[in-house]
Amino acid sequence: MRAREVDVAYGRDVVVHGASISLVAGEVTVLIGPNGSGKSTLLRALARLHPPVAGAVSFADGAELRALSGKDLARRITLLSQQRTAPGGLSVRELVEFGRHPHRSRWGGRDPEGPAAVERAMALTGLAGIADRPVQALSGGQAQRVWLASCLAQDTELVLLDEPTTFLDLRYQVEILDVIRALADEHGVGVGVVLHDLDQAAAVADRVLLLEDGRVAAEGAPDEVLTSANLTRAYGIQVDVEVDPADGHLRTRAVGRFNTSGVRAPSA
Repeated sequence: MRAREVDVAYGRDVVVHGASISLVAGEVTVLIGPNGSGKSTLLRALARLHPPVAGAVSFADGAELRALSGKDLARRITLLSQQRTAPGGLSVRELVEFGRHPHRSRWGGRDPEGPAAVERAMALTGLAGIADRPVQALSGGQAQRVWLASCLAQDTELVLLDEPTTFLDLRYQVEILDVIRALADEHGVGVGVVLHDLDQAAAVADRVLLLEDGRVAAEGAPDEVLTSANLTRAYGIQVDVEVDPADGHLRTRAVGRFNTSGVRAPSA
C-alpha cells in the first residue's frame, strides 16, 4: 500500500498534512512521534476509517482504497485500534472467530480455512489455554491479545496496529513484538504499527516514520530516523541515543531533572 500526499481533517481542521507512506510486504513500518502528532489518525486513514480529504491511497496492484467494497477491503487489510469493546457473553474463541467475517458468505456460510486460522491466531498470541474463558473475565492485557488474535485470524496482506503493547506486561510486550516480526519475516505480511516506546520501535522496525505536528519529519531506517537531533526536536526534550554493544540495537534516553547525574550517553 502507498499513501501519497495525504491530508486528513477533523471538520475544517487539517491534522495530517501531505503525508506519504508505503507499507511493503514482509516489512514492518513503525510510526512514532509525540502525542497529537497524527500517528493514529494517519493509521486510521490507511484503513479507510477516516478518509483523507486530499491525496490518494492505493495498493500495489493499482486498486484505490476508496474504490474497494467493504468486504474486499476487509480481506486485504485489518486494523487493531486502541480501544475496542467486546459484546457481552462471548468466549475468547468466539471473539477471535469474528475476524473471519470477510471470508464467509453473505449469510455466514462455510469458511473451510477458518478453524485453522483461528487456532493459529490464538497460538501466536498465547490464548490457546483460555480459549473458552469469557472475554469479560479477562484482564486488560489479555483482552488486548484477544483483539490482536481476531485481527490475525482475518488473514490479510496488511496489518495495522495502533499501540498494540498498551496494557501488556513486559513478557507479552516482547511476545507481541515477536509476533509482529514473525508476520513480516515468516508470512510476508506488511505491517504498519504505532509505538510510543522508541526502543521497541528500534528493535522491531525495518522503517520508521517520525511525525511532528501532523507532518512526516523524518523517514527511513531506524538508525537514520532515531537520532538525538530528530528526537530532541520532535519531543521537546533532550533525547540521547546510543548503540547497545550487546545486540547492536539503538537505545534512547530522555534526559530530565530526575536523571541528569552521571555519565550521559553519547548522542547519535
